Amino acid sequence: MDKLSLLKQFVVSVEQGGFAAAANHLGLSPSTLSKGMARLEEHLNFKLFHRSTRQVSLTEAGSRYLITARQILMELEQCEQRIQQANDEPKGRIKVNLPVSYGRLYVMPLLQRFIQQYPEIELELSFNDSYVDMLEQGIDLTIRSGSLEDRRLVARKLSPVDFLICAAPDYLTKNGCPTTAAEFSDHPWIRFRYRQTGRLMPVTMPDGDDEQNYDPGQQFIVDDGEALAELCAQGLGLTQLPHFIARDWLKDGRIVPILPYHRPQGHGVYCIYPKREYLPAKVRVLVEFMIQQIEANGESAYRTWVEELDSDWDK
Repeated sequence: MDKLSLLKQFVVSVEQGGFAAAANHLGLSPSTLSKGMARLEEHLNFKLFHRSTRQVSLTEAGSRYLITARQILMELEQCEQRIQQANDEPKGRIKVNLPVSYGRLYVMPLLQRFIQQYPEIELELSFNDSYVDMLEQGIDLTIRSGSLEDRRLVARKLSPVDFLICAAPDYLTKNGCPTTAAEFSDHPWIRFRYRQTGRLMPVTMPDGDDEQNYDPGQQFIVDDGEALAELCAQGLGLTQLPHFIARDWLKDGRIVPILPYHRPQGHGVYCIYPKREYLPAKVRVLVEFMIQQIEANGESAYRTWVEELDSDWDK
């Protein structure tokens, strides 16, 4: 029994969502793959899958075995990569997970240039704003805004995250402009709710060397960052936006900032990848490309374009 081949078939079956799709992906017949999984289960003496006429799903033991199988395959890949490192070329598939708004607004405009530069790389992109277990899901690279807490991961900072409180020009003409946090509750607000936790994002303002969170109430609650800007531009109230969402709306004059920006301590936009002795060339070149392109667009690990607004508030 070729255990290594069966391990790969098992992992691909999980990632493809079933035996038929996995068999097609691996160039095998469904019956060959199904029999292989049966042999593996017989060898292990426990069931990996719950089987029905419509689908297969992992047993509890199968879920635990998946983590180990992925680790074994990853370590084997790393071993082979170290041997080939002297003449390694950036090629192959990269599984990338992106936050929805940042991915659309900052990353997608760069991908054509990246693929032109590295035509042998294939990108598999997924978009969501929730926590993703990179090791469990076999993801090579994640871009996330916030703070890094998982010590199994390495983070390269692309930029800070700057927040701006904004409103539509017509709204301010009709309703006036708050100049302090004490006046926030006099206005309707468009607020963001995290899908995964259900938590409402507070409005955050600097308070000396610290920061203060405010809950001014809400007229609208959304779970999509770009919807915040859209509703704000329609004149429906105030909102607080991260710089990467606010940029194009401010540039077009559809919304304007009403108070100086706030940069929360410890927040940033990061390229994140699993800790490895050897980082695959395909991932390394994508990380370096992202850093270079973000810097070419006027941002870095220490600044964003929002700092250009700072002089306007000092006048």
